[in-house]
Amino acid sequence: MTGGLWADLADLVLPTECAGCRERRPGLRHGVCPDCVDVLGALRPAPVRPVPAPPDLPPCHALGAYGGPLRETLLAYKEHGRHGLARPLGALLAEVVAAAVGPVGPVLLVPVPDTPAAARARYGDHLGRLTRHCARRLRSAGWPVRVHNAVRAAPRPDSVTLDSAGRAAAATASFRARSGRGPAAAGSRVVLLDDIVTTGATLAAVSRVLTVRGLSPFGAAVLAATRKRHQQ
Repeated sequence: MTGGLWADLADLVLPTECAGCRERRPGLRHGVCPDCVDVLGALRPAPVRPVPAPPDLPPCHALGAYGGPLRETLLAYKEHGRHGLARPLGALLAEVVAAAVGPVGPVLLVPVPDTPAAARARYGDHLGRLTRHCARRLRSAGWPVRVHNAVRAAPRPDSVTLDSAGRAAAATASFRARSGRGPAAAGSRVVLLDDIVTTGATLAAVSRVLTVRGLSPFGAAVLAATRKRHQQ
């Protein structure tokens, strides 16, 4: 599915600064320069696990370490309004889902929701956009995929200021199941989606909420994993 990555990136509005390396190159015609496209296209999903791993964290796969062009492209998308990057990043996330799940079959994607404040700051739900593109890419490859926004997020402290215990406590208190019935999950593998995993506290908290609702996650798929806290 990565074969169309360059085409996805080439379709973006054409800035003068590469989203992956932040270099301004004369005559740059794409959202990401060819060198960074090569780096992103060469990444392969692999299992990751925080050390220590929080209870209830499902098996997790990541595209790569949170660094280099992957980190810069994510930041350009999330923090600098480069929303056109949702399409190629969603395609890369589809690669991670495929690696996490294994054989082609029904999948129910559950994105980790933004808090209302984060969604306002980013002009919308950044992970929701990634999830839609991820689902489209998987469907085009023959996967039966549905998306279920099963969880809502309440305001919580900025996780940058918290240690591992603080992250876990804040995450546990911040997620609630949405009211109403979602799509039936019988026969589907439930996969949590997020952009970055650090301690795993957020994914574990969402996993607990889903398990209570009878949607025990098969696994989790993320684009990037922080370096020091994870092992393969």
